Amino acid sequence: MIIRKIKSKDNTKISSIIRQVIIEMKAPKIGTAYADPYLNFLSEDFLRPRTIYYVLEHNKVILGGAGINFLNQFNSDVCELQKMYFLNEARGRGWGEIMINKCLNFATINNFKSCYIETFSTMKKAQKLYLKKGFNYINGPLGLTGHNNCDVWMIKHL
Repeated sequence: MIIRKIKSKDNTKISSIIRQVIIEMKAPKIGTAYADPYLNFLSEDFLRPRTIYYVLEHNKVILGGAGINFLNQFNSDVCELQKMYFLNEARGRGWGEIMINKCLNFATINNFKSCYIETFSTMKKAQKLYLKKGFNYINGPLGLTGHNNCDVWMIKHL
């Protein structure tokens, strides 16, 4: 298993994985990452300084990814853990924890003070990992992510 920075040739595969997992988890398509206008161009969306998107590869096959980006329309000291989705083959192996550690380390090195995440109440295993990594529930959304169908919001102070 390797974790590396996304390349433009990965865009189609990672957008397909994100959409596939959203459908698998029975999450809404509208008001979620599924409908993000830049989902097919993630490598370009993460080109700005202090942003990164990683893909997880196993046997030269991309199985998921996650990234750190600015939280839209919010304080520049707060980043967002974005689009952390993995195919079933990657789950239950501890790779999600490795990925989140890599993302949080990047956020810390890049002087973010807090990290925000949105998810769904149905994604219990993801929430369990976020809690383990020091995220805490908050009462409502921060910033303007466009993900108005997410119903769980969490933050971690770095």
